[in-house]
Amino acid sequence: MRPDPVPQLEQAPPGPEETDHMLNEIALIESRALRASVAERDDVLDKVKQLALSPDGLHATTKDVAAYFEVGETVIRALVHDHRNELTSNGYRTLSGDELSCFKQLCGITSRSRSIGVFSRRAVLNTAMLLRDSIVARQVRIYLLNAEAKHHAAPVDNLFHRLTEWVDERIAEAVARQMATRTETDMARADMTRIAEETVRTTIDRTIVPVLNIAVRNDGEQRARIEALDDEVTRLKRILCEREAAGSMNALDAMNPHQFEQHIAWLCRRDGCDQVTVTGGHGDTGADILAYAPDGRRLVVQCKARTPAATITSGDVQQFIGMAKLDYKADIALLVATCPFTRDALLLAARHDMTAVHRGLLEAWTTEQSSTCSTGSPPARTGPKPQSTLAASEPRRRYRQQTSVTGFT
Repeated sequence: MRPDPVPQLEQAPPGPEETDHMLNEIALIESRALRASVAERDDVLDKVKQLALSPDGLHATTKDVAAYFEVGETVIRALVHDHRNELTSNGYRTLSGDELSCFKQLCGITSRSRSIGVFSRRAVLNTAMLLRDSIVARQVRIYLLNAEAKHHAAPVDNLFHRLTEWVDERIAEAVARQMATRTETDMARADMTRIAEETVRTTIDRTIVPVLNIAVRNDGEQRARIEALDDEVTRLKRILCEREAAGSMNALDAMNPHQFEQHIAWLCRRDGCDQVTVTGGHGDTGADILAYAPDGRRLVVQCKARTPAATITSGDVQQFIGMAKLDYKADIALLVATCPFTRDALLLAARHDMTAVHRGLLEAWTTEQSSTCSTGSPPARTGPKPQSTLAASEPRRRYRQQTSVTGFT
């Protein structure tokens, strides 16, 4: 009989918003057209942290920008080299000659450099949309995407109803003027229907026709913009599909810990797990995901979103084993990481019957039987997995062979 779920935890629904947010962020990094559409929103910079500007209050030096994004100056210079035209269009400039001398005097700069690059606030925002390896830049992109989502969600005024009311008022005023200029005799002779028709015709010629002409002209411009955006979306889809086809880990590396947990939970659901619950918020001392394998065994997962250069040590494994087995009574203990495991960590995991999913296995698990390029949504499972990470049904010997080749540093 399957044990009852933990009562204080609720079933966490799949996270399409998290996935959409991540895809929007990737699109923002890849698409110059999308970056240009939000280039004016430099107010989001102050939502993350204070940007140091020169005494003129308009520009930031390369050093200031590097300090803001908490990266080296060489990173900013390399980004300027790769995207100089775009950054220049958004206010980046290289000062030299008399202009440089005045700027040095204003800012108290004593270096003898012959040129200095300066960024406008708009260029700093442009840098945030291009800079991949910066936590601050990613926070700026998140604020920017959230602000855009709120802006598009705002109610739109109904122009048609306002225009109709305005035309009715103009017709009423025109009829009143016609009536005021006629004597009672004229009124008796006049055809009121004809007066009304002439008034309506004149009002339409002076108001509605010019508006329609403008609408037709704007429609052509909008169609051209839509076609350009369609081409951009097609290009972005191709880039995303190429990344997925190549088994790229860039998307996983770009996730924050909460997004990474949601992604692993989706993989569990995809592979037939039941009652998948993302607990979150426990750090390194608690389970991140609780679930039940298809055969009813209790599954406990801890997720570690670390840089590829980091490693999972035997201490990390020992801590997780104790927590999973003693605190959660796990039948299957799964430690998933975006980085490699050390040899000692893998040996300890195998000795205590814990499944270690290192970076190589995670990439294979993520790309197995999945293709969002054609459907735009997670695929339905079509059959049993040939090497099921979750069911842990492989002989331990094969698991040791698999991890001993690719799983440690």
